[in-house]
Amino acid sequence: MNQNSNKLVIAISSRALFDLDESHKVFEGQGVEAYCKFQVEREDDPLLPGVAFNLVKKLLAINYYDKGDPKIEVILLSRNSSDTGLRIFNSIDHHQLNITRAAFTSGSSTHPYLSAFGAHLFLSADENDVRQALGAGDAAATILPSSKNKNSSTQVKIAFDGDSVIFSDEAEKIFQEKGLEAFQESEKNAAKKSLSGGPFKKFLAVLHQTQSELPVNQSPIRTALVTARSAPAHERAIRTLRDWKIRIDEVIFTGGMKKGPFLEAFGADIFFDDQHGHCDSARQFVATGHVPSGIKNKV
Repeated sequence: MNQNSNKLVIAISSRALFDLDESHKVFEGQGVEAYCKFQVEREDDPLLPGVAFNLVKKLLAINYYDKGDPKIEVILLSRNSSDTGLRIFNSIDHHQLNITRAAFTSGSSTHPYLSAFGAHLFLSADENDVRQALGAGDAAATILPSSKNKNSSTQVKIAFDGDSVIFSDEAEKIFQEKGLEAFQESEKNAAKKSLSGGPFKKFLAVLHQTQSELPVNQSPIRTALVTARSAPAHERAIRTLRDWKIRIDEVIFTGGMKKGPFLEAFGADIFFDDQHGHCDSARQFVATGHVPSGIKNKV
């Protein structure tokens, strides 16, 4: 039995959690040996927060908000060795993050450990690991460099794109192959037929379950669907979530407008989207995870 079955489990890479840009430049420019020496010599120097640090800190704080059993756990998955990983654990301790479980793989892919830890979401700076995780059926996103504005609210706000993220890419395929008019007509005709689930459906369901165990009026978690859809393609998205019995707190139909300003207005701590254009707009305002799935990300 999965010991984390009653928890929302987030797995995160060291480069998503902390600012390891300087270290990574040493690795790319001088090799593994120089990188190891660089990290060991600085293992008592705390790393600065990375793009997903604020999200992790706020998620872990929910365990103090609710005095019952911890509802959220964060796992560290790192390509570092245990030797170089000591600086990362020291940084975790310095920043007072309650992260106790980890896997250090010494350069090997980390995604095989997602299942063992029972993770529902994987955040990494390595797109290859993310693609492998998605291929195995796990929700995963590549954390992008972001001009992130810290949301001072203690509430965790998570925003999702719809097609190819929460939903499958079945509707997106029609849009890409036949254009907007055909897409709108197809979605209008299929308004009462639920979309298939995308790579983030399971994660969203667990997130919804976690929300349902917390006070509705003062919930520390708030979600939003921020989609390029507009009427008449709105109805199918709404009905699909209703059929899934999954609650989304806010739904924003942008009708193709840039998503960044809407995400800033929502105050998102992180946003997930499959399209680079939307991610580029979003990351000017909020922490952003690219989900390399669906027709737009075929390689």
